[in-house]
Amino acid sequence: MPDSGMGLYFYRRFVTMYSMFAVIKTGGKQYIAEPGKKLKIEKLPVEEGKDFSFEEVLLVEDGTEAKIGTPLVAGVHVAAKVLRHGRAKKITNLRYHSKTRHRRKKGHRQHFTEVEITAVKH
Repeated sequence: MPDSGMGLYFYRRFVTMYSMFAVIKTGGKQYIAEPGKKLKIEKLPVEEGKDFSFEEVLLVEDGTEAKIGTPLVAGVHVAAKVLRHGRAKKITNLRYHSKTRHRRKKGHRQHFTEVEITAVKH
């Protein structure tokens, strides 16, 4: 918990907003996971409708105390269900060189997996 000032204000506001939550790491990114929340994460090799769990939990808060891992919290996992797989909106990249008639346009659509957090178990 932050010691004083605006940090304490934002911490209290954050904790009241999320009563039971965990911070998980997947796909090189960190996400706040709480029961009932839907997340779009990097594509996972799990079929739609299947249940699985995130083992890399960095922090757990249950409303009264916080457990911070070094680097992971032992014995904690976050259960989730795969809702769907999909592709994000197209991102275009255009390179242009003036006076040489050189134009290059590339597009990319990132694959993702949408999951719903079912429980934070510890």
